[in-house]
Amino acid sequence: MPKKIIKKFMPKPEILREHKYLRIFGTLLHKPNLWALNRKSAPGAFAVGLFVAFIPIPFQMVVAAGFAILFNVNIPVAVALVWITNPFTMPIIFYGAYLIGAKILGQKPQAFQFEATWAWIEASLSTIGPPFLVGSLVLSIVSALIGYLVIKSMWRYSILFKWQKRKGE
Repeated sequence: MPKKIIKKFMPKPEILREHKYLRIFGTLLHKPNLWALNRKSAPGAFAVGLFVAFIPIPFQMVVAAGFAILFNVNIPVAVALVWITNPFTMPIIFYGAYLIGAKILGQKPQAFQFEATWAWIEASLSTIGPPFLVGSLVLSIVSALIGYLVIKSMWRYSILFKWQKRKGE
């Protein structure tokens, strides 16, 4: 069951191999397990993709692909999951990360108005930067752990269900 659902939304390996930013990995992209969808590679790919999705860095797809190669997990799943943080969801998710970080650091959340300027980013690094980065790290770790455990459990239960069904036939 999870395999069919994941494969339905997974980008094609050919498309990712030819992506202009992913070509930097060269022959590393030819490992078969990086494209296989099995009980070992899928949960790890979910963990990698969710971890990178909540880290506020540019080129998240490239970072996710690099981690997927490092941990030998499914690249398409890891790369696809970074799009959880997209231009529509990013403000909400990152504001939530800021609030979580402020709570963890024991700071009162400050009112601020976002400006898309370098000067605003530099000025904000000392005030809202630490809680934002702490919150992003917490969200990354927690979501990676939950994603790993949920997919691993779903995979296990789908196998048990198939075995039970096979025994009943």
